[in-house]
Amino acid sequence: MTEPDPRTPPGTAGSLTARKRAGLAAGPRAVLQAVLRAFAATGQAPVPADLQAIASHPGTAVGEALAGLAAADVLGLDDQGRIRMAYPFSATPTPHVVAIAGGPRVYSMCAVDALGIPPMLGTDAVITSSDPVTGEPVTVTFRGGQASWDPPTAVVFSGYTDCHGPAEQVTCGYLNFFATPATASQWASQHPQVTGSVLDQARACELGAQTFGSLLGNGT
Repeated sequence: MTEPDPRTPPGTAGSLTARKRAGLAAGPRAVLQAVLRAFAATGQAPVPADLQAIASHPGTAVGEALAGLAAADVLGLDDQGRIRMAYPFSATPTPHVVAIAGGPRVYSMCAVDALGIPPMLGTDAVITSSDPVTGEPVTVTFRGGQASWDPPTAVVFSGYTDCHGPAEQVTCGYLNFFATPATASQWASQHPQVTGSVLDQARACELGAQTFGSLLGNGT
């Protein structure tokens, strides 16, 4: 299995869409930010009608705005045009749960996306997940911008496949928390079709913050 430089893993859903986010005009970016704020406030995706005022401000219908964001691979829609995910959030259950301090419990698309939610919101949070090999719980607690991990040996595996499609298909199933580097390596050896690397705690947190930390600001 070939492993890329762990300082620059290509395999987060957010990192694969960062350049597309950077190309969003102000109107679509405002709609995306409204979607993310709704997830953070309620734990659920907003219904399109709730976004109409924001979407119509630049003269774009909400359905058109959401379709454009889906085409840019910054969110996903179901076959009825409803929002089913918007990186880093998922509207349906995933293995990664983020309990936002003073807010709801939300699901993230992957481990790195979960680590990006506290810096994106500027809040404390508790992330719970489990090792895919052993089932052992993994918890990451953010307080005052600092993360503590339990167990202290926990890591993240950042992987991707060569298939073509949205980032959620290429990467999201392959970015997980593991209780130890050994179980992460074991999982990688059992999935030779996945290219990736084991990230230590500092690098995983750094990657989450880099990918999502400024998403609700004026940048990307």
